[in-house]
Amino acid sequence: MSDEDYCTIVETVKPAKADGPPYADCVLCREPTEYPESYKGITLCPVCEWQEAQRTACSG
Repeated sequence: MSDEDYCTIVETVKPAKADGPPYADCVLCREPTEYPESYKGITLCPVCEWQEAQRTACSG
């Protein structure tokens, strides 16, 4: 298999990680994320981000 046979989300733009509090809340579980509170958009905590990646991963 070549690298082209795998599905990846390489071009996804992630917010910059925060240097410190206040942190944005996860939109799924409301736990603090690694992202600044000022970030506009969907933010996920590390656990929900990992679970979402597992859920949307390509299977083959």
